[in-house]
Amino acid sequence: MRAMTDTDTPTNKGVQWLDIDHDMAGQRIDNFLRTQLKGVPKSMIYRILRKGEVRVNKKRIKPDYKLQDGDQVRVPPVRVSPPSDLPNPNLAQVNQLTDRILFEDDSLLVVNKPAGMAVHGGSGISFGLIEALRSLRGSDTLELVHRLDRETSGCLLVAKKRSILRALNTQLRDKEMKKVYLALVAGEWSKLDRGVTAPLRKHVLQSGERMVRVDKEGKPSETRFKIRQRYAQGTLVQASPVTGRTHQIRVHAQVTGHPIAMDDKYGDAEFSQQMHKLGLNRLFLHAETLSFIHPKTEQWMTVQAPLDTQLLQVLEQLNKV
Repeated sequence: MRAMTDTDTPTNKGVQWLDIDHDMAGQRIDNFLRTQLKGVPKSMIYRILRKGEVRVNKKRIKPDYKLQDGDQVRVPPVRVSPPSDLPNPNLAQVNQLTDRILFEDDSLLVVNKPAGMAVHGGSGISFGLIEALRSLRGSDTLELVHRLDRETSGCLLVAKKRSILRALNTQLRDKEMKKVYLALVAGEWSKLDRGVTAPLRKHVLQSGERMVRVDKEGKPSETRFKIRQRYAQGTLVQASPVTGRTHQIRVHAQVTGHPIAMDDKYGDAEFSQQMHKLGLNRLFLHAETLSFIHPKTEQWMTVQAPLDTQLLQVLEQLNKV
């Protein structure tokens, strides 16, 4: 992409003419502007789109317009807040990710996300995993392919190029990407509960907290479960989400009567307390494997993230049956 700018100041960008190349094509204009105009409120981006101040090939466009190779985008002057600095790569929270990279090449990387780290900053969080990776790699082109809950650990896929991101997003949309999670749940999981298809609906509380409930008016959702190991105190299950709804595995485990250990939203307090006494102080949900077609080599690949030490130690204390 080539940019020609009339006049710029540290806080006010002049008119920009941006030429879209193959790597930038395919994304919505509103998402494109959010990456180009860092520090500009989302409401302002939609305002300049609505007023026609943003033009593509000299024509007005809607926010859902998808950019094409060769398009020329006019971006009007906007006031930009100074960009926030990336976290210091020497911070312990950031530096730990170096040893958690499971796979990396010039197209993408897979990291074993630690529990407790958000995937991106915002809502009172100064930085998340993606900002930390950008700091470590000295690059702002890294983009999340999918997300994990803050409390969940395991395989997280990051694209290094826009074209790679598009290809991987297509696999996600077409349900070609396979994910396998491990969860320690309360009670004796029945062999008959191989799949849960309860529709899910997201609610936002007054506090801003997101909660998901089973609702016949909700979105179609499906998780496939398989018993990995039975214990006297609970069951270690393998969960493979077919759809990708918010908190899907956690709510589908709850609706079967087997909530996940240490789940502060959908869990069972008594079971969580038992597991806490064994040293568990985090949600026992781990994205164990991620399988997909590499967009560049076109080879099917599977990446596995080992369980963290705390989770292994808890399992070692349980009695197999």
